Amino acid sequence: MKREQLEQDWLKLTRKAMPEAAKDRDWPVRFDHCFQRILLDNAAGRVWYEVIEKRPAYRHAPEGMLREALELGHEVMEGRADLHTLNRESLRMRGKLKEEP
Repeated sequence: MKREQLEQDWLKLTRKAMPEAAKDRDWPVRFDHCFQRILLDNAAGRVWYEVIEKRPAYRHAPEGMLREALELGHEVMEGRADLHTLNRESLRMRGKLKEEP
C-alpha cells in the first residue's frame, strides 16, 4: 500500500468509522483526535509527539508506525483489541491516569 493510500485509510478510520462506531459501543472516547492519540501512542510505545515532531501527525509519522496504528484501529473495530485498555495505556504514558484508591 502506498503512503497516500495509508494516510487516506487512516483518516477514513479515525475521522469517520471509529466516531460512527462509538455511538453504538461502550467506548471511553468518541472524537477523532482521541482515537488518533490512543492508536498513535500505542503504536509508538510512548507519547506520539516524542516520535513525530511535525504536525499533522499522520502525515509525518514513520510509515511503520502509521501502519501499526492503522492495524490496531482495525483490531479495535473488529473487537480483537480493547479500546478501554489502549486508552488507559495512552493516559498512563502521558501521566494522566488517575490512580484508583
